[in-house]
Amino acid sequence: MSLRRFVLRRLVAVVPILFGVSVITFALVHLTPGDPVELMVAMNPDISPAERQRLRIQYGFDKPVWEQYLRWISDVLRGDFGTVVATDRDVGNVIAARLPATIALGLFGWAFALLIAIPTGIYAAVKKDQLGDHVSRFVALSGISIPNFWLGLMLILIGALVLGLWPVLPPRDPLYHPRMLWFLILPGITIGTASAATLMRIMRSSMAEQMNKEYVTAARAKGLPERTVILKHVLRNSLISVTTVAAFLTAGIVAGSVVVEVVFNWPGLGKEFVDAIIGREIDLIMAITLFTGVAIVLANLLADIVYAVLDPRIRYD
Repeated sequence: MSLRRFVLRRLVAVVPILFGVSVITFALVHLTPGDPVELMVAMNPDISPAERQRLRIQYGFDKPVWEQYLRWISDVLRGDFGTVVATDRDVGNVIAARLPATIALGLFGWAFALLIAIPTGIYAAVKKDQLGDHVSRFVALSGISIPNFWLGLMLILIGALVLGLWPVLPPRDPLYHPRMLWFLILPGITIGTASAATLMRIMRSSMAEQMNKEYVTAARAKGLPERTVILKHVLRNSLISVTTVAAFLTAGIVAGSVVVEVVFNWPGLGKEFVDAIIGREIDLIMAITLFTGVAIVLANLLADIVYAVLDPRIRYD
């Protein structure tokens, strides 16, 4: 199967998954106990019954649930995600304003995870069962076990309050300003630590497995330097497993961004999501939940494509 046909088949397979994501997102919000209008006006109890009824009709809450879903999904497909009731802002504009900060945080977390995991995993595999291997495995286990919020608080305590190298709260500068980039380091490390630890363990086990294969023995028998055998032959095949696992860890980074952004008061979608829950902003909650689900699905699609590029045998499974 050609790569183009493989990609087309994956794109077609993603469509029902995205439909399922939209249904689950809508159901999670609308099937929870409580009147949606009462939740929306909970912060303003002085609203009259007539105004509550007007809101119920305006947002279609007087219609059957299936009709409400069709109305919502048709609006979403046209790019209309609704309105933030408290501020009368367009939800799409809110997401567009907050998204760059979340993307920057996620990319920094990924970069940190890969920069730590790949060289450490290679080192642990080469030094298997030696002191360096044991130390790296202990550090990886610690990184997986430590909760994001605790690690974030410890980094704030040490980096901001003890060393005084970082501000406690993010500056109010544009995202590309050096002060914001400097502040990005602590939340980026927090969100990337668990992924770095997991990827390091996968990298180590994959490298150790590949180093026992016959092609590695043959390469060594040809007299190739050990560095060439490791970096040119073993590393390429080991990255296939790492790539697959890395895609699934995207869900952890996206979900973890909610906690990390709240801890560091980072102005991203996660912080906006928590504020939306507190303010009972239904349209914003559904939009961010749907956006997050779609991002995870597309990340897995991208991983499938990268997987097929690295290992063409996947296209024939």
